[in-house]
Amino acid sequence: MVSEGLADVMLDDKGYLYATLPPSDNLTEGVSIVKDTPVIGFISHYDTSPDCSGKDVTPRIVRHYDGGDILLSEGIVSSPKVYTELLSHVGEDLIVTDGKTLLGADDKAGIAEIMHAICWLRDHPEVKHGKIRIAFNPDEEIGRGARHFDVERFGCDWAYTIDGGDLGELEYENFNAAVAKIEVKGLSVHPGYAKGKMLNAARIATEIASLMPAEQIPEMTEGYEGFFHLVGMSGSCEKAELVYIIRDHDKKNFLRRKNIVIAIVERMKVKYGDKVCHVSIEDQYYNMLEKISLHPHIVERAVKAMKEAGVEPKIQPIRGGTDGAQLSFKGLPCPNIFTGAVNFHGPHEFVSIQTMYKAAETIVNIAKMN
Repeated sequence: MVSEGLADVMLDDKGYLYATLPPSDNLTEGVSIVKDTPVIGFISHYDTSPDCSGKDVTPRIVRHYDGGDILLSEGIVSSPKVYTELLSHVGEDLIVTDGKTLLGADDKAGIAEIMHAICWLRDHPEVKHGKIRIAFNPDEEIGRGARHFDVERFGCDWAYTIDGGDLGELEYENFNAAVAKIEVKGLSVHPGYAKGKMLNAARIATEIASLMPAEQIPEMTEGYEGFFHLVGMSGSCEKAELVYIIRDHDKKNFLRRKNIVIAIVERMKVKYGDKVCHVSIEDQYYNMLEKISLHPHIVERAVKAMKEAGVEPKIQPIRGGTDGAQLSFKGLPCPNIFTGAVNFHGPHEFVSIQTMYKAAETIVNIAKMN
């Protein structure tokens, strides 16, 4: 990486890679200018989602996509009738999977775009820019990408995660997030002689699930609507467990949702006994709008950079999380910018090469001094 014009390249023991693109030579003529120039960072993660296999990925390029079905492999088709986002990329060159794994554009596309932009700046010394920091980290997909991120070492005034979706997406709002684990302890008795004695933990767990708000689930919500998502359930007569993730953009509604889960568990305790159920709720991250709103110029700079690249910004909330959320609360304001990845976390994931170039151009426009 040193050959790419980068300095201070460092891979720490947690798998976090940091590097610096020094300020352009034409900036170092005035010491005061260098001092007053902000240090901007660009961040992507290199892990991929555990929801779909990322082993032995076999990508290929569909040149000049014609708007029809894309045969990924025998019996596996990406159709615009289902994946309507394809129609926004007719005529473009699309990188797709073979239908057996995810693609990994989330977020290796972001890494490629950052490096393309850095190399472009290196090769165009006439373009004035300040010190640029980049970082590539693991564990974003399990919500821990920022846990060991060394904000002080990174040393930026602000940064951008290059980890968004389709062309023009710019995000600085995300869910408040928590995970709730509900443990149920039952009592096993021979079913033929169980009357008045048995406590079937698995059945009680299904009763708990039935009491959760039926329409407040991912499949039935959009935009700013929050949800309860059952991500894991296991059980037997002796013991059972339910794992929910709780999401809401509004902090008051977020608290209300956590209280709903607690109230359901308390209801089960009254019905079956105080020791039958236990719930633990752990907050994962919060809505970065709370922090980004204090630094509106960061968003304004990204909007301007996109427009200079001929991209119309699409400002929208993230229906998920991002390392930028946790980093913002660690003192590094960090909105999220598009990569071009679409249908991520599954075998129908694709990315437009033309959109990737636009993302790289946006990074350059953010970095350079106008």
